[in-house]
Amino acid sequence: MRVYLRTFSLCIVIALLSLVFLFSKHDAESFSAVLKHVREPLEPLSVAKNLNGATKPKQRPTATTSHRPRDVGHKVTSPGQRETMQLAVVACGERHGEAVNTLKTAAMLSSRALRFHIFAEEQLHTSIKTALDSWPAFIRAKFSYAVHPISFPHENHKEWSQLFKPCASQRLFLPMILKEVDSLLYVDTDVLFLQPVELIWDMLTHFTSTQLVAMAPEHEEPRIAWYSRFSRHPYYGNTGINSGVMLMNLTRMRMTQFKNDMTSVGLHWDELLMPLLQKYKLNITWGDQDLINIIFHYNPEMVFTFPCHWNYRPDHCIYGSNCIPAEEEGVLMLHGNRGVFHSDKQPAFKAVYDAFRHYMFGQDLIKSFLLPLEAALNGTTHTYCGKVSHFFTRGLGKSVRKIQRMLPAGG
Repeated sequence: MRVYLRTFSLCIVIALLSLVFLFSKHDAESFSAVLKHVREPLEPLSVAKNLNGATKPKQRPTATTSHRPRDVGHKVTSPGQRETMQLAVVACGERHGEAVNTLKTAAMLSSRALRFHIFAEEQLHTSIKTALDSWPAFIRAKFSYAVHPISFPHENHKEWSQLFKPCASQRLFLPMILKEVDSLLYVDTDVLFLQPVELIWDMLTHFTSTQLVAMAPEHEEPRIAWYSRFSRHPYYGNTGINSGVMLMNLTRMRMTQFKNDMTSVGLHWDELLMPLLQKYKLNITWGDQDLINIIFHYNPEMVFTFPCHWNYRPDHCIYGSNCIPAEEEGVLMLHGNRGVFHSDKQPAFKAVYDAFRHYMFGQDLIKSFLLPLEAALNGTTHTYCGKVSHFFTRGLGKSVRKIQRMLPAGG
C-alpha cells in the first residue's frame, strides 16, 4: 500500500513540475514577443492611426534621406521650400531688347524665385547686364541670372549657328551645356508672360514617367496646319509642335535613349542631333523646330502637350478665333512670332509688347500699365486679333491687381 502511495505522490509531483514548466515557457515567449515589439524602430514615413481611426502625422525622415541617389524624375519640393524656377532665352543680333522684355514680364508677374539663363553674343552681354541691374531692388530680389556665351559643337559650329535664324538652334544644346540644371523652361525672345511663370513650371509635376518635354501644338486644325500640308519630314502628332515655349526635364533628356529612323538602337540626345541634321537638312524649313518634331515623331510618349493658350500666336486669331482654351481662360503666354511685336500687321500683339516695354517698375500697375494697355487694345478691334484682344487681359488684369496690392508703398 505504501508503494502505491509513494508512486501516486511521485506522479503528482511530476505533473505539477510539468505544468510549472509549461507556464514558464509561455510567459517567457510572451515576454520575448513584447520585448521584440518594443525594440522595433518606428517604420520610416509610416502612417499610424489612433483609437478613433484618424491618421497621425508621418514621422519626420532623418537627415540621411537626402543622400538617396538622384531620381530621374523632376524634383518636387515642399511648399515651404520651393525650388528656383529656371528660365532660358537665347538672344542674338537685335534680339537682346526682346529678351530683356521677356524677362521683365517673368519678373513682374511671378512670386517664386527665378534663375535666368541668357545665351547671347559677347558684344551684347554688357547691355543685358546693365538692363537687368537697373531694375529696382524689390524686383531684383526675385531673381538671379547668368549670361552665357553662344556655344555650339566646335566641329559643326558654323552649320548650327546659321540654321534657320541666328543662334536659334542653341536650345538644342541646353541639356549638355546646363549640366547641373534639372529642369528648364525655354522661351523664344518674342514670348511674353501674361501669367506667373509658376503656373507653367508646375506642369512638370504632371509629367508621366516617360514624359520629358512639354510643348503646344503648332496648330489646332490639321486641314490648315503647316506641317500637315507642307512638311517633307516626319513630325509630331497631327499638326506638329511649336518649340517657342518648351518646358524640359533636362535630367531625363540627358539619360534617355531616343528611338530614331537611322539606327536600330536608341541614341542619346547629344548623339542624335548631328546625324539627324545631316539626313534632313535639305527637307527642313523651320530649322531646330523641325528637328524637334522629327525626334518626337518617333518618341511621342515623351511629350506632354499643353493647350494653345500657353503659346498663343497670331495663327490663333488672324482668321478668327481657333484656340478654345483662350476663349475660356484667357491667353497665358503671348508669342509674337513673325515679327508682329515690331510691325503694324497685328496691332493687338504690338500693343501688349509696347505696354510691357514702356512700363517702369515702381509705377502704379493699374494706372500706368493695365488701363493704358486696355485702351490701346480697344483701338485694334478693326482686326480679327483685335476683336478677341480681351483674351489677352482676362487673366493678366487679375494678376496685375493682385500684385499691385502686394507692392511696397510707392511701388
